[in-house]
Amino acid sequence: MLKGIAILLVFQSTGEVVAHFTQGVVPGPVLGMVLLLIFLVVRKNIEPAIAQAADSLLANLSVFFIPAAVGVMLYASSLQQSVLAWTLAIILSTIAAITTTALCLRWLLSRTQKSASKIP
Repeated sequence: MLKGIAILLVFQSTGEVVAHFTQGVVPGPVLGMVLLLIFLVVRKNIEPAIAQAADSLLANLSVFFIPAAVGVMLYASSLQQSVLAWTLAIILSTIAAITTTALCLRWLLSRTQKSASKIP
């Protein structure tokens, strides 16, 4: 499992380095995930060490929300001043995410159905 975590950390660190040197708007961990995705697609299989590390992290995912919850409690008074903006942002981003997912699914299903109809 240590090997899998090390591999995941290498991708995250690589993403951080790329984000630092490009001074882009995309955070380093997101770039690291994209690099990991590219690596896994090119390799066409998941190394067992990576799968085991990822499964362990996902099993304990709720622990990673504790710092965010503490931050919300710490800055509750500041957040109350802009509760309308936060509520609106959460609602609009949720609608945007659901809409984007639905449109992508519709597009992928239409491609799948077109390619299936071409097979004799």
